[in-house]
Amino acid sequence: MDLELTADAADDLRDLHRALTGEAELRGRVRLRSRPPEPGALGPVVEAVEVALAPGGALTVVAGAVLVWLRHRRGTVKVKVTRGKSTVEVTAQRVRELDPAAVRDLTTEIVAALDGKRQLEGGDRPA
Repeated sequence: MDLELTADAADDLRDLHRALTGEAELRGRVRLRSRPPEPGALGPVVEAVEVALAPGGALTVVAGAVLVWLRHRRGTVKVKVTRGKSTVEVTAQRVRELDPAAVRDLTTEIVAALDGKRQLEGGDRPA
């Protein structure tokens, strides 16, 4: 596993999983990670979306897809993306009002932070 994406709600993770598997560059590389249910509960508990990265820009595809997905969420949806020791957290409120150029810039910042090339600063995007 190269990337781990987590959110507060299992339904958000399932929806994010659907969005990422719709990206041609990520087909066959995205899976849900779940654990067995607690005693008395039904069905497995979704914990994370995992993405196996391939050479050639897959990290950029993931970052861009996550931002597009977040732009269409209501409320306080938050996604944490972890790659090794690097973690970036982005909220729907942060990206909802961004114009396309700002989304591209934020995508570049996220990729750089997850590649370990740059420390993100400010707001809800701790490294």
